Order: sequence, then structure tokens, then C-alpha cells
Amino acid sequence: MSHQIKFIMVGGFLGAGKTTTLGRLAKHYTDQGLNVGVVTNDQAADLVDTNSLRSQGLNVGEVAGACFCCHFNSLMDTIGELGSQQRPDVILAEPVGSCTDLVATVIQPIKQLYDADFKIQPYAVLMKPSHGLKILKNEQGSGFSPKAAYILKKQLEEADLILINRIDELSEEAVEELTALVNEQFPGTPVLRTSALTGAGFEGLIEFLEQEGDFGGKILDIDYDIYAEGEAELGWLNSSVHVSAETEFSLDQLLLDVISQLQTSFREQGVETAHLKVIGLWEGFFGVSNLVSNDSEPKLSLASDCTVKEVDLIVNARVACDPDALTEQVMKVLEQCAGALNAKLEYNQTQSFRPGRPVPTHRYATPK
Repeated sequence: MSHQIKFIMVGGFLGAGKTTTLGRLAKHYTDQGLNVGVVTNDQAADLVDTNSLRSQGLNVGEVAGACFCCHFNSLMDTIGELGSQQRPDVILAEPVGSCTDLVATVIQPIKQLYDADFKIQPYAVLMKPSHGLKILKNEQGSGFSPKAAYILKKQLEEADLILINRIDELSEEAVEELTALVNEQFPGTPVLRTSALTGAGFEGLIEFLEQEGDFGGKILDIDYDIYAEGEAELGWLNSSVHVSAETEFSLDQLLLDVISQLQTSFREQGVETAHLKVIGLWEGFFGVSNLVSNDSEPKLSLASDCTVKEVDLIVNARVACDPDALTEQVMKVLEQCAGALNAKLEYNQTQSFRPGRPVPTHRYATPK
């Protein structure tokens, strides 16, 4: 081979900011003239993340239907497809936000089976402040059970680098408190503070990722029963719908209305949002809104700045509730939002389920 592909995986809990981080990293590497491939991952197809990154002009492949660890061969096939025209210089990989044990089941298999093809860069894991602070402080009312919280802690435990993300949303005191908690509970792991949205701290991240060394070697001591039960507590929904009206409406306002009304519905039902994303796509225009917890502010993370008469919406919801109840709430809100516009609503596809027990293709307990 003429060169090894840099493999950069960025982990973190649902809503930690992985997609925004990968988008910013991809821009950095493409601006350097490098060929970049991005691989997204989810338990179901039709992802907001994939559509959002492709809309930025990136070369994106998707591993759907299971996590990287359980569909390892699909991950490698997808990377191969991304390089069918030109061998990538960099692969950026975004794993499912409820997955952990990725060093033993993804990084180590690449090291031990594809060592000649890939150069493993540091494994960075994003710290999600909204839920992470409560979980690391063992506070009641984090919105998740101890089994789901177990996943977030294990994600941080196997990191080569912990990124405290969304510092633009935090006070200086909150950032200092989070940093102290991370340093106390994960001693020896480097910690950086970043904002994927504004780019603050990204120079430090780029510098860390460019280091030479033996990375991706922290093999977890993990209880797969707790891990599986924690994942199964989350209801997952992916739904694509078409909205059409006789008069023009603001796409961005519709995206915010859907997110805001879903937040109200989840609060009323007493169920916690892990991550909620909605993208609107129509004739080259697109916008994205998201919510990362019940207590967070709904965000228009990417504005379309356009008015339309029709649009395709994709809703990805990860919420700690029964999947059937989640489907009912999402459909009710979509119908309310369409009704307010005197618009027609056509469902293209809806999937809702609980993630099954992780069964990795490979698990290497001894690091290379």
C-alpha cells in the first residue's frame, strides 16, 4: 500500500456532539487537501447525521442496523466503498452513542487484522455535560437509571482523550467542576475543553490527534448484562415524513416547533431525552434542530434560512421510554405541527424499537 489510512473514531454518549465534531474535523483535513471519508453508525437506517454530513459535501458511508462492534465487517466494507474512487487519507468514524467497549471490539480488531492498512490515532470521547455532570456526581434525577449511566462512564474509561464539549453553553464554574470530576474519576486520561459548535479548543484537539504513539489500548473490564440492560432502557425512533402546504412556511420555525413540542410532551410523560434530532431537506435547502436533554434549550444547530411549501423531515429520537409510546408521541406532535400550517403529512417510513443485546463480531481482550 502507498500509505496507511488514519483512522479517527470519536465516541461519546447520545447528544454529546459527535456529528458536529466530525464535521469540523472533516473540514480541517479537507482544507489540508486530504481525502476524507466519514462513517456514521446507528441501530436503524435513515439518519439525520448521515444526511447532515452529506449536505456539507462530505463523502459519507453508513453502517445501519447495529453498532460497529456487531457489524464490524460492514464497517470495513463501508470504508472500502468510500475508497472505491480514491483511497482515503483519513477515515472519521462516529459510533452509536449508546455503545461502549469499542477499543476491544473495533480498534483492536482493526489493529490486529488490518494493521498494514490503518494507522490508529488517539480515541477521543466527548463528555456530554447535561447528563454527564449529574451522572458523575451520582445525583438523583439524571433521567437515566444506573445501568444506562454505566454506559456513559465506561465510554469515558476507555478513552485516550476526554473532550468536555459544549463549553459555549457552560459557565466557567461549571467547566471547572466538570474538569475536576473527570480528572478525579479518570486519573491519567488527558482532558481538553472544546466547543464543536464554535471551534473553541479545536486547535488542541487537532494537535492531540496528530500525535504518534500506541493508542486505543484501554481494554475494559465490562459487564455485558448491565451494558445490554442499560441500552435496552432507551427507546429508538427513526421516522421520515413529507410535509406539504399551499402557502409558504419557515422551515427553521417548523424544525424548532417540532423539537420544542416534543420536549414538552416528554416532560409531561416524565421520560428523559437522550438525544432528539430533526432535519428538513428540500431542493438543496436543509436545516437541523436538536435537543440533548429535557432540561436543555432546543437548538437550531443549522439554519436553512428559507421558506418552503413542502419539505422532507427526518426525526431521530432516543428517549428513555417504551418505543410504542415514543412513536405515539412523535406522530402526535408531527400532526399538530402540520395542522398549524394547514399542511398535509405523509409518512414515508417509521422504525421504533429497543436496542438488542450487543454481540460483537470480534473482541480482543489483549491489546496489540
